[in-house]
Amino acid sequence: MKQQAGNFYVYAVPLLLFSLQMVVFICAEDAAKENATITLNSPATAHTAVLALVVTTPEPWHPFVAQIPAKEKTKEGETVALNCQFHSPWGPSLSKLTVKWYKVDEKGQMDLLENNVTVLTNYSRAFIHGNLSQGDASLTILNVTASDHGIYFCQVTLSSGKVVMGSGTKLRIRRALGLFGIEESIGTIIGVVAAGIGGLVVLIIVLTPRLRKCLLCIKQAPHQA
Repeated sequence: MKQQAGNFYVYAVPLLLFSLQMVVFICAEDAAKENATITLNSPATAHTAVLALVVTTPEPWHPFVAQIPAKEKTKEGETVALNCQFHSPWGPSLSKLTVKWYKVDEKGQMDLLENNVTVLTNYSRAFIHGNLSQGDASLTILNVTASDHGIYFCQVTLSSGKVVMGSGTKLRIRRALGLFGIEESIGTIIGVVAAGIGGLVVLIIVLTPRLRKCLLCIKQAPHQA
């Protein structure tokens, strides 16, 4: 009997220990898989993955023309410079591109320059003074006159045929009235004249009934006498 019990322990104990080792190994493997799943699905890991994707794939940007400032003011007879800067992903060079300047006013659109060549006949007061190889297509106008007022647009045509243009620069001209050296803008002069005419019309309308009464009184005075 003792010999049979000894044989049982000899075979049963190693089998039991082997089973326990297998259970511990399986539990440890399941725990490792669960921790890995939690780590991959965590918000921090997802945010890191998205951030890495954004950093490694920058957004493309398109070429554009900047005209700053949007407004310029000068006086008759002076020289004015209108800024125009070209920006593109492949560099600022304008040496192989077409640059055009045109003006818009109450008379409509008028082309001034195209590829640094004057479009208007006998008009040499405007020219591009910027360095085209550096993306600078700024315009200079000499001996400014009252007729130069308006909105100036800088337009660039790419080699592919795509047109890129700025938002425009509004040019206002100031001129001397010749009275005590006072200088006013053309718009201000027109406003003052219009206000004066309007005031005169209102004055006439208000005084007309009174003038009629006075005339009637003058006419009736001799008869009453």
